[in-house]
Amino acid sequence: MITPFQAIIFGIVQGITELFPISSLGHSVVLPRLLGWHINQNAPYFLSFLVATHTATALVLFFFFFNDWKRIIIGIFRSLKEREIKESDVDAKLGWLLVVATIPAGILGLLFQDALQSLFGNPQLVAGVLTLNGLLLFGAEYLRKNRKEQTARHSNERLAKLTWFQAVKVGLLQSIALIPGFSRTGATVTGGLLLGLSHEDAARFAFLLATPIIGAASVLKLPELANTNGSMIFSSLIGAITAGIAAYFSVKFLTKYFQTNTLKPFAIYCTILGVLLSVVFFFS
Repeated sequence: MITPFQAIIFGIVQGITELFPISSLGHSVVLPRLLGWHINQNAPYFLSFLVATHTATALVLFFFFFNDWKRIIIGIFRSLKEREIKESDVDAKLGWLLVVATIPAGILGLLFQDALQSLFGNPQLVAGVLTLNGLLLFGAEYLRKNRKEQTARHSNERLAKLTWFQAVKVGLLQSIALIPGFSRTGATVTGGLLLGLSHEDAARFAFLLATPIIGAASVLKLPELANTNGSMIFSSLIGAITAGIAAYFSVKFLTKYFQTNTLKPFAIYCTILGVLLSVVFFFS
């Protein structure tokens, strides 16, 4: 099982690495091996614990972007009432783009959940994937399209100009983050950059997209915590609170960071960390 102290460490790491493009799942898999913790990472309780910490992150993002979500939700219901998604209705269009981009990861996650969960017990493999995540971020910066000339003043208006097919592309790229070691934020930002979005807009889309995909996982997996003992539920609560606090400061920092900065520092970090961990795990 996971002790309260371990839950705090997991929570801090998850709250930071979920929003920074460096893979929260990857760090959560390699952390016990690095610290010598004896945790059964293939057990159902471990996944439920991780979902609890992710849920806290999603709630922080929801309230951080609460005004946006309020308009988006109202816009979706307005489009349902009118039975039409108007291009001029920014909030409704953005809401449905988020729905469309969530579908690929949702379907693939359900189809391959057992195979993906088995990777949680393979930190050496995950270390290699962290290296690939770093290379992905490098590739995003190298291959990204020139930033499109923007006439819309607000980020949501610019995001709403994406096409449905472009949303599917971002959603498919997000799906690789089902593999521990690949970052959901990093993959989503990469998709946005390849479509010509700015770093700021791509990051904003990634943060908005986190809420529905993590919310869906929470609905499926959180009830499983009820099958564990009271100490596991308490550890999950501690981990979730810690993750939420870390996530708040992370999103506050990153929304400003991506206004003027790139993915390169995170690419360097993941590449170096992945290579070092691969060597350490190989010889240990």
